[in-house]
Amino acid sequence: MSIEWPWGEVDPDSQYGWNGRFALPAEPDGREWSLFRTQQDPWSLKPDDTCLVGIPETLVRVIDVGRFDPPLDTGRLPRPHTLLIVLPVGRPNVEGNSEDEGDTIELDSAAPIAMELVSQNESS
Repeated sequence: MSIEWPWGEVDPDSQYGWNGRFALPAEPDGREWSLFRTQQDPWSLKPDDTCLVGIPETLVRVIDVGRFDPPLDTGRLPRPHTLLIVLPVGRPNVEGNSEDEGDTIELDSAAPIAMELVSQNESS
C-alpha cells in the first residue's frame, strides 16, 4: 500500500521523480517489514481514506550503517547523510542485501523519530 508521505518534500534537484508517496507493507509482520505502521489495519483502508502513521515503540538492532558524502539522492529533502538499517530484535536475518530485509532510519530525517541506545555490542 502507499500513503501520501507527510514528512519531507520533493527534491527539485534530484535525478529521481519522487511523487510524495511512501510504500508500506500491507502485512506488517510479513516478509517485508517497516518501522512505520498505520493506526488502522492496512487491509481495512480504501483509497483516499485518512489514517494516522507512526512508529510504535520498537526494540531494534542495527544490522548495517550507510554513510554518504555527499548526502544520498532519494528524491526527497532533506537528503540523508547516514542511514541505519535495522531489524526488530528477535527477527532473523534473511540471506542477501541487508537493505532488502530491514528498514532504514535516516538520521536528521524530517520524520519525527525518537531513538534511545539500549545496548551496544563491543567488537574487537
